[in-house]
Amino acid sequence: MAGLSLKVTNRSRKGLKGLPPSVELPNDATVEDAKKAVARAARVSDYNRIGIFDPVSKKTLKDRKSLLREQAEVIKHGELLVKDLGPQISWRLVYVIEYLGPLLFHPLFLGVRNHLYPAVWPLLKNHLPYSPRFNGELSFAQRAAFAMIMAHFVKRELETLFLHKFSANTMPFAYVFRNSFFYWAFAGLLGALEVYAPFSPAALAPEDPTPLTYLGIALYLIGEIGNFDVHYYLAHLRKPGETARKIPHGHCFSLVTCPNYMFEIIAWIGIILVTRSPSLLVFIVIGSYFMWTWAWGKEKAYRKQFGDKYKKKRSVILPGLL
Repeated sequence: MAGLSLKVTNRSRKGLKGLPPSVELPNDATVEDAKKAVARAARVSDYNRIGIFDPVSKKTLKDRKSLLREQAEVIKHGELLVKDLGPQISWRLVYVIEYLGPLLFHPLFLGVRNHLYPAVWPLLKNHLPYSPRFNGELSFAQRAAFAMIMAHFVKRELETLFLHKFSANTMPFAYVFRNSFFYWAFAGLLGALEVYAPFSPAALAPEDPTPLTYLGIALYLIGEIGNFDVHYYLAHLRKPGETARKIPHGHCFSLVTCPNYMFEIIAWIGIILVTRSPSLLVFIVIGSYFMWTWAWGKEKAYRKQFGDKYKKKRSVILPGLL
């Protein structure tokens, strides 16, 4: 079977030096194979630095396991656009670092709460409409919040380490700071700073669980179990050795494009009902926007790749809403 002979073009003016005019690849070559071939020719030690782009749309070919012969514009024009993406860091490590923030901040603020908040109370007492609870003990809502949030992020870390499969090996190293800021700042620093304060809504919530609290716990469990179920299904959607993208079925994929995001939101709604936390509400509102944009990207990709075989969705993360 004939191989692929593809012209290689720098995507940027200050492109790779020593770039070959073309590369010869086998017919079953993947995007990753093209990265390796270009890196060898250009003498780049880490092939993950090589970005491969569609010659027409100029969009990066993210799925490293996808076959080049299935990239219509690449084959039509016989061309690869390439770019040096700079120093890289693995996607898996980035996710581990992202989720580490809340796992550090929540125990930290729980440990210093009896020293920190009495010290700052004189600065805040004239600006809050209620008195603090300075008896040194956590309310039920605060104890539940700690357990729920820690369990959520421990689950995320374990999924990252042992379950998730990534279409790309790496991302530019600088992205780790951008990606981590959201989790560290909102779910970690601001969330912990507010939830464990003796004058927070969680501290002043009724000590005996209310129906709203039980509803929150139920939604949390539904969300976490459903999210794991979808992640497990997606991780095993392709059989070993398969490279073609598949249309997911079942597991609430008939409702929305990305049910894992739907269950993520449900779990956080549960946490917010238990904690009454405005900081965590801000966190999930911002997070929902990001998830909505990512999910629409996946919806468009499904429509483009599968055409009439794919049942279009109007809602991508929340049925009838988003």
